[in-house]
Amino acid sequence: MKKGIASIILMLALSVSFVSCREEAEKAEDSMEEVGNELEKVGEDIQEGAEEAADEVEDAANDAANEVEDAANKVEDAVDDN
Repeated sequence: MKKGIASIILMLALSVSFVSCREEAEKAEDSMEEVGNELEKVGEDIQEGAEEAADEVEDAANDAANEVEDAANKVEDAVDDN
């Protein structure tokens, strides 16, 4: 009789521990999914920032090229006038 009761208690303890482990595994899986989503958002933000930086560099290069062209035209005009 004592062995039967001890066996039942042992089975209940194992059942509770397995259920608890399963819940922890589900929580860990949910946390991993949240981390994955956040990393995806960060990646998108980095990509947007890189695209904006590339656009700004392109604009600055175009502005510099226009200034060089204007300066060259002024020099050409000055040479032609002399």
